[in-house]
Amino acid sequence: MTLEELRQHINQVDIELVELLNRRAEVVVEIGKLKSVEGTPIYAPDREKAVLDRIRAANKGPLPDKTLVAIYRELMSGSFALEKPLRITYLGPEGSYSHLAAVGKFGASVEYEPVTDIRGVFEEVSREHADFGIVPIENSVGGGVIDTLDALVETDVLICAEINRAIHHNLLAKCNLKEIEKVYSKPEVFAQCQRWLSETNLADKTIPVASTSKAAELAGEEKASAAIGSTLAAELYSLKIICENIEDNANNVTRFFVIGRDSPGPTGDDKTSLVFTTKDEPGALVNVLHALRESGVNMSFIESRPSKKRNWEYYFFVDVKGHQDELHVIEAIKSAREHCLRLNVLGSYPRATDVF
Repeated sequence: MTLEELRQHINQVDIELVELLNRRAEVVVEIGKLKSVEGTPIYAPDREKAVLDRIRAANKGPLPDKTLVAIYRELMSGSFALEKPLRITYLGPEGSYSHLAAVGKFGASVEYEPVTDIRGVFEEVSREHADFGIVPIENSVGGGVIDTLDALVETDVLICAEINRAIHHNLLAKCNLKEIEKVYSKPEVFAQCQRWLSETNLADKTIPVASTSKAAELAGEEKASAAIGSTLAAELYSLKIICENIEDNANNVTRFFVIGRDSPGPTGDDKTSLVFTTKDEPGALVNVLHALRESGVNMSFIESRPSKKRNWEYYFFVDVKGHQDELHVIEAIKSAREHCLRLNVLGSYPRATDVF
């Protein structure tokens, strides 16, 4: 076939694809009507996982799985808009890594609301001003995110999904590298770029702010100032990318939680997040961990935070593999509670299997 004939063939396939996509959308509208009558949530992470797993299994190439997954995420985003527009809140302003994670998860067809701090994300979801929120929980280099851990204890929201996003930091400014007198970003970001900052003599010029996009906003307003942030932030705040990929670890990944007011059902590949305080007795923490192990539950994350109520009392955050409705997890939680002053389930959700 000639080039022109091949292009005509693509044009015909495109027309067929549009027809099929709209046929799919017609079914989505009917589903939305049923969900409205039954009071069923519009976004169902367990259903999302099932759809994406089926797409991966059906893919015979030549398109890679990640391309089809990206296409279907946008299809789902359009479906949300047809069923009921979703409102997603995140740590802003626009251009933050939380913003990138939110758009990567929910697509371009939902409504986004930036807030000024992580606690604000929790409050917007708790007050039902937003359907879901995106918050960072853990970085592969910097560890747990303190503000998120504290808010999980102090609010009534639930974890309903997780996101793994590759994080690449960039130095953004309107001036040259030698002219920079101040560098704005989040404290966690400085920790992830510590070696590069030392090598460029910028470590003593760092100033912490609430978000990377706020840092970019300040760098755009002030002379001799820079920010460490995303390429999207550079575009939004009219900054030049002075240096790319300045993170110390090229495999830098941040895990985000999607928080909401309900946890999804089991998918067969889930995690459950717990928070607990132990009794004031020797070996109390060991006893809790032993109870989890004896029930056949595998732990994938543990972090601690001061309780802020009594000196030397700590909250422990744990992720275990499995869903809270599964028998072995039920038994593990029951057994662990015997050694705790308090144990709460923060949510069960599908395990994220890809990094985007």
